Amino acid sequence: MGKTGGRCQRRATPNAAPLVPTGTRRCHDRTEDRPVSDARERIAGGRLTRLGLLDDAALEEVLHLLEEVESQGVETLRVLFTDQHGVLRGKTLVASAIPALFEEGLAAPSTLLLKDTSHRTVFPVWSATGAVAGDMRGAGDILMVPDPATFRILPWSPGSAWILCDLAFASGQEMPFCTRSVLRRSIARLADRGMKMVAGLEVEFHVYRVTDPRLDHAGATMPGQPPQTENIVQGYQFLTELRYDAMEDVMDSLRRTCEGLGLPLRSMEVEMGPSQFEFTFDAGDPMAQADAMVMLRTAFKEVCQRKGLHATFMCRPNLENAAASGWHLHQSLVLTESGKNLFVPGKKDTLSETGSAWVAGLLAHAAESCLLTTPTVNGYKRYRPHQLAPDRIFWGRDNRGAMIRALCAPGKGASRIENRVPEPAANPYLVFASQIIGGLDGIAQGLQAPPPCEDPYDASALPLPDSLLAAIAAFEKSALYRETLGDTFVDYLCTIRQAEWDRYHQTVSAWEQQEYFGL
Repeated sequence: MGKTGGRCQRRATPNAAPLVPTGTRRCHDRTEDRPVSDARERIAGGRLTRLGLLDDAALEEVLHLLEEVESQGVETLRVLFTDQHGVLRGKTLVASAIPALFEEGLAAPSTLLLKDTSHRTVFPVWSATGAVAGDMRGAGDILMVPDPATFRILPWSPGSAWILCDLAFASGQEMPFCTRSVLRRSIARLADRGMKMVAGLEVEFHVYRVTDPRLDHAGATMPGQPPQTENIVQGYQFLTELRYDAMEDVMDSLRRTCEGLGLPLRSMEVEMGPSQFEFTFDAGDPMAQADAMVMLRTAFKEVCQRKGLHATFMCRPNLENAAASGWHLHQSLVLTESGKNLFVPGKKDTLSETGSAWVAGLLAHAAESCLLTTPTVNGYKRYRPHQLAPDRIFWGRDNRGAMIRALCAPGKGASRIENRVPEPAANPYLVFASQIIGGLDGIAQGLQAPPPCEDPYDASALPLPDSLLAAIAAFEKSALYRETLGDTFVDYLCTIRQAEWDRYHQTVSAWEQQEYFGL
């Protein structure tokens, strides 16, 4: 690992189940100083190792990590997990407590998984019969189990580092609501068929200058009042060199952040809207890409807030002249053994047999997948015709108005498709899982994609859900997702999103006030 951080080279076993035994002690209860030289014996005899969560290769990776902690002067480790909304949460350990993390894990309140986006707990955790799962009654603890492959030294915070975790119940039982584990299981289903997904990120977002952070007492609502902002560059001059040069200081700060974290950044662009930008990343495996997505969102926010700026991945900000942001997910399938791209077609203007089945599966399950790819009320306000965003269930050849944009040609090794539905605020583990689940079902069922669209906004075609409420209904009745994710997870996610919709629906809007107050 380089001195500026980046991914450890030795990865933990990808399909290890994040389980810990009953009675596990919190690592922050054991903060005595232990030299790295003594760590091997302690970790090898620890609970996580005895459960098979750390094999020999992973143990070597942990020891390499501990050496890096010492040599690079890491003083604090931010131990994080991704919640149901794609937000990183966790605790910070001092350096002396880090070795024990890999022996026993770290506890966190289970209610963090039971909240909507306002941070209100949705489920009745004090009820013996009303909680979402028995081990989550009484706001008890869950266990964070660190993945050493995700260790990163933070280039913007001297002496600090990150590590991402999987989740388990404190009893050691598997945690059904760990979205990282949901993706891991989906990847394993592909592996069982001798295939791997290769995915690339193309992410749009906004950066604004903060004029009022709203730290006054009246602004400390739940959720807090958003900061007041202004643009840092004017828009509607797409890819203009002058606009890029005006933003070079900010773009370079974000570029150095990506490089310091070892994220595979490829390009940076000034997008269409005011203060809107797009970063693209080289293709990789879906778990690494999902990890990269949660890291880059949090990193950009943290770097920007230190500069008096506000980075947002909200789809459509309620700001004058603002443009909507999307997340365009490039994907292909390769054979595990040979690396052969299964999306390369044999004839011009066609999809390969595997590519056609994959696309057909994504189209067949498009409506029910929207709760995973577009999980916010705001995200559905991007689906408008003639806005370079889809609103119909179509695929097209190199067509940016279609839901699925096919970029495939005979002999083109990088043949792939691009799903233009997701919003950049989505939980990336669930987004990737939805693509694998839907596409794999198309292959299993032997489906074939319909002819490509000529007009992606043809009103006679099936529409995408036009609201979060419609997406909840489609997901709730999905036989495919109930089979692959389980009834418990489907009902859990629907309950959380329904609570969000209900709060939105019951709020009196500024439009209503203006329209009806004079009656």
